[in-house]
Amino acid sequence: MRMESSRKIKVGIIGCGNISGVYMKNLKSFEEIDLTACADLDVDRAKAKAAEYGIARGCTVEELLSDEEIEIVVNLTIPAAHAEVSLKALQAGKHVYSEKPLAATLEDGQRILATAEERGLKVGCAPDTFLGAGIQTCRKLILEGAIGEPVAATAFMMARGHEYWHPSPEFYYQAGGGPMFDMGPYYLTALVALIGPIREIAGMTSISFPERTIHSEPKKGTKIQVEVPTHIAGTMRFAGGAVGTIITSFDISGGSSLPNIEIYGSLGTLRVPDPNNFSGNVLIRRAGSPDWHEVPVELPYADNSRGLGVLDMARAIRSGNRFRASGELAYHVLEAMHGFYISSDTGSVYRMHSSVEPPALL
Repeated sequence: MRMESSRKIKVGIIGCGNISGVYMKNLKSFEEIDLTACADLDVDRAKAKAAEYGIARGCTVEELLSDEEIEIVVNLTIPAAHAEVSLKALQAGKHVYSEKPLAATLEDGQRILATAEERGLKVGCAPDTFLGAGIQTCRKLILEGAIGEPVAATAFMMARGHEYWHPSPEFYYQAGGGPMFDMGPYYLTALVALIGPIREIAGMTSISFPERTIHSEPKKGTKIQVEVPTHIAGTMRFAGGAVGTIITSFDISGGSSLPNIEIYGSLGTLRVPDPNNFSGNVLIRRAGSPDWHEVPVELPYADNSRGLGVLDMARAIRSGNRFRASGELAYHVLEAMHGFYISSDTGSVYRMHSSVEPPALL
């Protein structure tokens, strides 16, 4: 794919925290993108990142948004700020690509999509790991009928909390955080990309440890009061009829041997690699066979290619075509995540209001 115009599309990043480095490295490597500025509430941090990655300018958020040449804003702020920053960028006439989740609330997610539509702008959102070689290989196998008709799926993200490794883990236990909103987007986006939209949801949630102690530097010993569920178990019925099971947890102190994702079809089972990565082993076990067989992963983007969704979006801006890590896909996943909470709180099945077409193969 090539953009119709040979001119590079100018991009600016807002939020220079832990995840920004890999975006900066990759966006600088894409020939069709010109990463011209980065901004942060801490301007010194923005300037330091700009110097580290060879970006022309580190500046304030206001300065970046007022730059008329910047067409796409990549929003890498903390989840609670995603909606505010994305809306400001849209109101400044910029297309927006946000880190996941799209927003902390459904209402804010709806406002983002509505504002973009009113202004004729595009919204994209991470994760874009489903565009990597691993999950794209799985998508191709399913489309080719390698496991027949998908009838069921499982997804497991079983881990202990970010307080054991992240330098500033507090926001993972605030609104917009927790294992469902932090890691759930990888798993749910992969499932939707592989077998289609979700129709209804049932869930149960808990806060196993209401207070956490940070074990990582520089905040070691600091206490965190937990505001969001840290263990979520749920079931999903997909529009195509398949039934899925998911668990996301920050409460698993001893680790787990469960697979990340498996898709069960009428002719076999497909084991999907970690959806937080761009590649990994793809395994298939045919009906009646005692053995798993590894499928070669030969598609592009096997390395850590975060920012690939921005590139796909930039190409769509030039060509007018659809892009894959879309705001509509992110909103469907956002609604599903809230659906697990709502179902748990009300003791009832949550029926989805949104739907989305599975993204085309890259």
